[in-house]
Amino acid sequence: MQKVHIKKIAEDLKEAQDNCVQLKPITSRFLDFNIADAYAAAELIHEQRIDEGLVPVGRKIGFTNTNMWPIYGVFEPIWGYMYDTTVTQLARGVAECCIGDYCEPKIEPEIVLHFCSAPSIDATPSELLACIDWIALGFEVVQSHFPGWEFKAADTIVDRGLHGELFIGDQIAINDLGHNIAEDLEQFEITLLCNSTLCEVGRGSNVLGSPLLAVGHLVSVLSNQSRAIPIQAGEIVTTGTLTSAFPVSPGQEWSASLNGMALPKLSIRFKK
Repeated sequence: MQKVHIKKIAEDLKEAQDNCVQLKPITSRFLDFNIADAYAAAELIHEQRIDEGLVPVGRKIGFTNTNMWPIYGVFEPIWGYMYDTTVTQLARGVAECCIGDYCEPKIEPEIVLHFCSAPSIDATPSELLACIDWIALGFEVVQSHFPGWEFKAADTIVDRGLHGELFIGDQIAINDLGHNIAEDLEQFEITLLCNSTLCEVGRGSNVLGSPLLAVGHLVSVLSNQSRAIPIQAGEIVTTGTLTSAFPVSPGQEWSASLNGMALPKLSIRFKK
């Protein structure tokens, strides 16, 4: 795609993000708009965010839960940047979120990893784990600037991976999680409740087999994108939803708890 079209796409999407409005999917207006074009447009928006003073703090990986692929018609994981203005680290595992500035918001419970050192391109799961100093349970509020959550993979990439805001629960040091962390990350179960009603039970294996494998996929993808910066020490990576993504509305209280891994329960209340 011509650079002038990519620039216009970036401008349109950034305007939609800034003003909480929706627009037709880019792929419905530009039939040749592909994954590479999407990351190029997303990079232009990212550069503008930095110029505005936002500080990148990590990445989100989207569509790692293959159960969601046929629902949304997206059949590969994608990634986007997160910023200091879109990530909140909680003190007591209870969050409050105003959803009036989000387009069709949904909630996703996720495993969040913090990197104390940069992983190598060909890092094994155990080598990836050695680069991580804490793990937490998180809630990502995702949104769609395309009506009805109708899009293709390229649309979601340029829309910052549908990232709205990430709420991070208590951070537990790797050394406090036992000796079988890799296995636990694959085998744990998560229970998601809305107003004390069970919505779904998910598993660590839902995200490409394990959150560690999901982040390994991201490392590989970044290595093949010429303009992408590899994961750096100090970055936060949230690895994708462990359950379905559920619509949220004011007055709801959601909570998530794990069985098989010692991460504390997390709760979030939504208001206008």
